[in-house]
Amino acid sequence: MEKSRKISKLCILCIVLGMLSVATIVTLWSIALTDSRVVTAPWDIYRLPDTLKPDHYKLTLWPRLTANEQGLYIFTGKSYVVFQCVKETDLILIHSNKLNYTKWEGGQLAKLTALGNITAPTIKSSWLKETTQYLVMQLNGYLTVGEFYQMDTEFVGELADDLSGFYRSEYEENEVKKVLATSQMHPTYTRKTFPCFDEPAMKAVFHITLLHPRGTVALSNINTTVKSEAVSQTGFEPTKTMSTYLLALIVCDYAYISAQEGDILIRIWARRKAIGERHGEYALNLTGPILSFFEVYYNTSYPLAKSDQIALPDFYFGAMENWGLVTYRETNLLYDPLISSNSNKEKTATIIAHELAHMWFGNLVTLRWWNEVWLNEGFATYVSYLGADYAEPTWNVKDLIVLKDVHRVFAIDALASSHPLSSKENEIIKPEQISEQFDAISYSKGASVLRMLSDFLTEPVFVQGLSSYLHHFAYSNTVATDLWNHLQLAVDASGMELPSTVNDIMNRWVLQRGFPVITIDTANGHVSQEHFLLDPDSVGTVPPSEFKYEWIVPIKWMDAGVVQEEIWLKQWTNMKIDQWVLANINVTGYYRVNYNIKNWERLLVQLSTDHQIIPVINRAQLVDDAFNLARAQLILTTLALNTTKYLSKEREYMPWESAMDNLDYFYLMFDRTGVYEAMQDYVRNLVTPLFLHFKSMTSNWTKVPEGHTDQYNQANAIRVACSTGLEECLNLTKGWYKQWMDNPDINPIHPNLRTAVYCSAIAAGGAVEWDFGWNMLKNATIATETDKLMSALACTKDKKLLNRYLEYTLDSDKIRKQDATSVIVYIANNLKGQTLAWEFVTQNWEYMFTQYGVGSFSFANLISGVTMRFSTNPELDQLYTFKQENSDIGFGSGTMALEQAIERTKANIKWVDKNQKEVWDWFLSETE
Repeated sequence: MEKSRKISKLCILCIVLGMLSVATIVTLWSIALTDSRVVTAPWDIYRLPDTLKPDHYKLTLWPRLTANEQGLYIFTGKSYVVFQCVKETDLILIHSNKLNYTKWEGGQLAKLTALGNITAPTIKSSWLKETTQYLVMQLNGYLTVGEFYQMDTEFVGELADDLSGFYRSEYEENEVKKVLATSQMHPTYTRKTFPCFDEPAMKAVFHITLLHPRGTVALSNINTTVKSEAVSQTGFEPTKTMSTYLLALIVCDYAYISAQEGDILIRIWARRKAIGERHGEYALNLTGPILSFFEVYYNTSYPLAKSDQIALPDFYFGAMENWGLVTYRETNLLYDPLISSNSNKEKTATIIAHELAHMWFGNLVTLRWWNEVWLNEGFATYVSYLGADYAEPTWNVKDLIVLKDVHRVFAIDALASSHPLSSKENEIIKPEQISEQFDAISYSKGASVLRMLSDFLTEPVFVQGLSSYLHHFAYSNTVATDLWNHLQLAVDASGMELPSTVNDIMNRWVLQRGFPVITIDTANGHVSQEHFLLDPDSVGTVPPSEFKYEWIVPIKWMDAGVVQEEIWLKQWTNMKIDQWVLANINVTGYYRVNYNIKNWERLLVQLSTDHQIIPVINRAQLVDDAFNLARAQLILTTLALNTTKYLSKEREYMPWESAMDNLDYFYLMFDRTGVYEAMQDYVRNLVTPLFLHFKSMTSNWTKVPEGHTDQYNQANAIRVACSTGLEECLNLTKGWYKQWMDNPDINPIHPNLRTAVYCSAIAAGGAVEWDFGWNMLKNATIATETDKLMSALACTKDKKLLNRYLEYTLDSDKIRKQDATSVIVYIANNLKGQTLAWEFVTQNWEYMFTQYGVGSFSFANLISGVTMRFSTNPELDQLYTFKQENSDIGFGSGTMALEQAIERTKANIKWVDKNQKEVWDWFLSETE
C-alpha cells in the first residue's frame, strides 16, 4: 500500500509539472505573439543591422542598348562584395530591388567564401524580401568577428525608362533613335543596380567594369584604366571610399569638350550635336573657376583627378552630385546665347556651383543618415550662390537667395504641418520617407539658416570651422553636431562672444519647426518674438517643442536709415529708438518682422517719398512680410496692400518680384470672384510706368538692358502688363509671335522675353497659335527652349487644348516623363485649367503612382501645384475624398504635401471669408 501511494504522488507531481511546462510555453508564445519587438524578423526592419561592414565591391555590368525578343531592355551583372564581420551573426542582409539572380550550388542566390584561414559557414537558405528590399541569406553557422568574407552574385535587371537606378534614356539625332544607359542611384536606387549595403554610412571602394557596344563610350566616377576595343570593355580605377548613392555608370554615344584646371581634367559631355553647336562651352568655362573657388573656401584640395559633367535627355532631378561624374538635365547644363535666357544662364551657374560644392560637403564628408539631409542640401544651396557670384561677379546673385529660398520656404514653414530640419533617425527609415526629406525645408530653409549662421559668426570664423570639420572627417560620416562642435572651436579661437554655444543656438533653428515673427514696438522700444503661423487657429495642432518655440535671434537693424549695433533676442529685449525702425537688414536672419502701426506708417511714408533710403532687399522684405503678416491676421490686409502703392516709382527687380509673388496669392484666391476685375485694373495701372520705363530704356524694345536683374524686371514688366490686359503690351506680344509664325526659321523674340511673350500670345490666340507652339517644341534643338514652350502651351484658354495637353503627360513620346509633373502644374496655374488638372490627377492617381514612371513624378510638387487655388469648402471636401479613396494606394513622397494642402485650404477658406469685401473695396477705391 505504501509503495502504491508513492507512485500515485509521483504521477500527480509529473502531471503538475507537465501542465506548468505547457503553461510556460504558451505564456512565452503569447508574449512573442503580442510583443512586436520579439517577433519582428531582422529582414522586416528597414535599417541594416550593425553586424557587417563593406570594404570593397567588384562590379561588372553589361547594359543592352537594344531590346530583346520580349521587347525589354536589360542589363546583366556580376559582382562581389568583400565585407568584414564586426558582430557575430548567422545572417547576411544586403539590399536588392528588382534584380533576378542566377542560382549557385544548392539553389542559393549567392556564393559565400571566407578570405582568411577559416571556412565560411554554408548557406542554409536565401531569398528576396521585396518589402524591405533585401537579399537575405540565413547561414548554418556564425561569421567570425574581425574576419573578411566575399559574397558573389550574378543577376539580370531591367534597363527601364523609369529614371531610377541603372536606366535608359532615348533621344533622336539626325533622325536616328539613340539609346543610352545612365544612372540615378540617389537616394536608395543603387540596390536596383546590384546588391549592396545601400546606406550612406556604409562607405566602400568600388572597382567598376562596363561592357558596352563598339562605338560607345563608358563613364564612371573615376578615370579609365583599361580599354579593349575588341571586347568593348572599359575598366575604371578604384574609386575613393564613398557611399553607394554617389556611384555613376553611363554608356553613351556622346562627345565632349575639355579643359585643365591645375591637375584636374574637366570635361563636359553631351549629345554630339549639342557639343558641335558649342552648347557646353559656358559650363566648361564656369567649372574651373568654381572648383578653384571651393578649394580656397574649404581650404581643401579637390579630392579627384577629374570632374566630368554630363547632360542627359531624361533625368528626374535637376542634377546629381555623383563624385567625379555629375549628371544634369540638359536644360541645367547646356547654354546657347542665341536661344537661352539670362535666367537659364544663372540657373546653369548656380546648379553647377551647387553640385560642385557637394564634392567636398556631402561626398568627401557624408552625413550618417537621411534624417539630416538638410545639412547636405541646405549647405550646397547656400554656397551655390557664393560660387556663382565668384564666377559672375556683376550679377549680385547672392542677394537673390532672399527671393528664391528665404521667401519661398517661409510660405511652407509657416504651416503647422511643416517639419523640423532634423528628424529623429528612427522616424526616417522607408525609401518613401527618405525621398520625402528632399523638400523645400531641407534645401531652402537649410540654406537660409546656414546663411544666417555664417553671417553672425562672420565668414572667416565660419569657413575656419568648416575647413576643420572637412579635414577631421574626410572619407567618413558625421552628424550635424559634429559641424557645430568644429564651428565652436573656431568661435573660441577667434575670441568672439555669442549669447550661447553654437550648438545651443542652432538646436532651436534645427530641431523645432517654423520660425519666429519679431515684433518691435517703437513707442516703448519693446522687442519680442512668437512662433509665426499663417493660420493662427492652427496653433493647437502644432506639437510641443522642448524649446517652447523660442529662438535665439540675431537682429541687425537701422534707425531712420542709420545702421545700429546688432542685438540678440532670446525671449524679449528693448532697443532705443529715435525715428522709424527697420529690422533684419538684408534679410540675413530667418524670421519675419512686425511693428506697431505708427512705425508701419512711417515706413510707408519713407517708401513713398524716398524709397532708396531703404536697402533694396528690405524693400522686397517689407512687402513680403506685410502680406504674410496680414494673412496671419497680425496686421490689416489693407496695410499690406498699401506697401505696393509706391511701386509705380520702383524700378528694381527684387521689390517688384516680391510684390508679384504676393499678389499672385490674391489672384489665386479671387480670380473666380468679382474682385478680379478691380484687381486687374489696379495692377495694370501700377505696372504701366515700369512697362514704359523699359520701352524707353531698350529703345522701343530693340536693345537688352545691361543689368542682370534689369533683364529679369523687363520680362516681369511685359508679363504683368500683358496679363492685366494693357493693350500696347498685347499688341506687342501678338505681333512678335505672328512674325515668328510667318517665318519659323527666324525667331524675333529675345530669349529673355520668350516665356512671357509665348504665354501672352498663346493665351490671346487659339488652336493655330497653340499648334504652332507645339510644333516648335517638338523641333526645338535645346532643352531651355523646350521648357519655355512647355510652360507657354499651358497658357491657352481653350479647355479642349488643355485636356489634350494633359493627356500628353502620360505619353512619353510627347512629354518626357521627367517633365510630366511640371506640365500638369503649369495647367493648374491657369484658371481655365485648374479644375481640369485636379480631375486629371484624381482620375489617374493610381496609374501614375503605381505604373507610369514611378520615379518620374514629383508627387509632392504635383499635389501642392494642383491645389494652390483651393479656397472653398467643396474643394476641401474633394481633398478629404482624394485622401480617403487613395489611402490604400498611398501618396509616397507626396504624403506630407497632402497634409499641407489640407491645412493650406482651410486657412484659405477662412482668409477669403474674412477679407474678400475689404480687399474688393480697397482695389475699387484705388482705381476710381
